[in-house]
Amino acid sequence: MIIKTNKCIPSSEITDPAIFKQRRQIIKAMLAMGITGSGIYSCFADAIESKWQNVPKGYQPKTLLTATSNDIVKNHTNYYEFTYNKTDATSLAQVLPIDPWSVEITGEVEKPGVYHLEDLISQQTLQEYVYRFRCVEAWSMVVPWIGFSLADLLKKVQPLSTAQFVQFTTLFDPKNMPNQADNRLLEWPYVEGLRIDEAMHPLSILATGMYGEPLAKQNGAPLRLVVPWKYGFKSIKAIVKIELVKRPPLSTWSKSAPNDYGFYANVNPQVPHPRWSQNSERVLGAGFFTPRRKTELFNGYADEVAALYSNMDLRHFF
Repeated sequence: MIIKTNKCIPSSEITDPAIFKQRRQIIKAMLAMGITGSGIYSCFADAIESKWQNVPKGYQPKTLLTATSNDIVKNHTNYYEFTYNKTDATSLAQVLPIDPWSVEITGEVEKPGVYHLEDLISQQTLQEYVYRFRCVEAWSMVVPWIGFSLADLLKKVQPLSTAQFVQFTTLFDPKNMPNQADNRLLEWPYVEGLRIDEAMHPLSILATGMYGEPLAKQNGAPLRLVVPWKYGFKSIKAIVKIELVKRPPLSTWSKSAPNDYGFYANVNPQVPHPRWSQNSERVLGAGFFTPRRKTELFNGYADEVAALYSNMDLRHFF
């Protein structure tokens, strides 16, 4: 069963509501295409279809805000391993081999190992998480992810008391990811990290799908991190390794431009990027004359996560 989880997101902000009424039809169609060689990875499609039962209905929105379209979410992506262009990743990422897929979990844990994706999914209850997504570039959208709690996975491998941080590493495949071949723009593979209490927070998830279907390759298939109160670059795509460590990992963007991209990357309208303000955001899909949306502290999740940073200077630890 997939459990729907809403976190104060008006349903009117979610793209293409009709999609939610056609979940089973979409999955069956995706499976059919997968059989004929469309590139849909069967292990995840089978797993998600087997759990797709009795999805609860959504709630009534309190306010009406401009919606983001499904097409925009799937075709407006930063995937620099392939390209600097936000639209071309949709086609370029299709060459990425994602079936079979395994994730190594190692470091300060009782049960390290290499786990097949289908085994990880089979041990979890997939849920629908409707989250705001805010990019450091000052654009935003709302995405209905399908996934499971990161904390639930970490608990299964039993972190040691010495585990203070969680480091994530993406796939290194220079043959299919052309910008990895000569370390263009950044050093590859892409690395991100969270403090252990951030990773164990119930809002932190590992996503395996969105919009009622398996995650698209350009959106980070087959497994990506989603941390909704942080800027989007923290939500690392195509994860192949999760390592619990004693010290803060040096994340890719923080290593490349530490004055621009801090380790925490919490959405904060009071801390500008060196080249632009973070006071407001452009809502993707909004009309030309639609005013920019005011950015909320922690992307609107302050009630849930502010306690994690109660004794921190958020201007210094940005």
